[in-house]
Amino acid sequence: MAVLLGEQELEGRVEFRSLGFQESDDSVVPVPFPDDFAWGVFLQEHVRRFDVFSAGHTHTAAVTARVWDARPDADEGEWDEQAEVDYESVSGDVAVWGAGRSQELIRLGRAGRWRVRVRAAGRAEVERVTRDEGTAYGVERYVIDFWPKAG
Repeated sequence: MAVLLGEQELEGRVEFRSLGFQESDDSVVPVPFPDDFAWGVFLQEHVRRFDVFSAGHTHTAAVTARVWDARPDADEGEWDEQAEVDYESVSGDVAVWGAGRSQELIRLGRAGRWRVRVRAAGRAEVERVTRDEGTAYGVERYVIDFWPKAG
């Protein structure tokens, strides 16, 4: 059974439906966010970076980042979207990008190769709110799990 090593609550400032997570040391990211962002692709893997396509245009999403010692079991609950990618960090810190680079970092605790699962909820509601009312706060929610990649 996987052991939870750390958990952080963050705000993801989504802009143009995009949210990026990349190695904190920008000098080792060959294609920095938002270059090569794929419109309409929920989760896209890049070198030392992964991008999420949001259902809302411009808003603040609630992001829970969790670091595990092994692959965690799938959580109960209803998710609108879910996908996995590989990720490599050279510093052990992940920068969150949307409307610019966030001051907050996701702290992995060590450098290395990781597997990442991203799940999202509240997508239909955030699409409606951002279209009909303007900016939404915490309507779209993400849970991002990181665990060391075997091999």
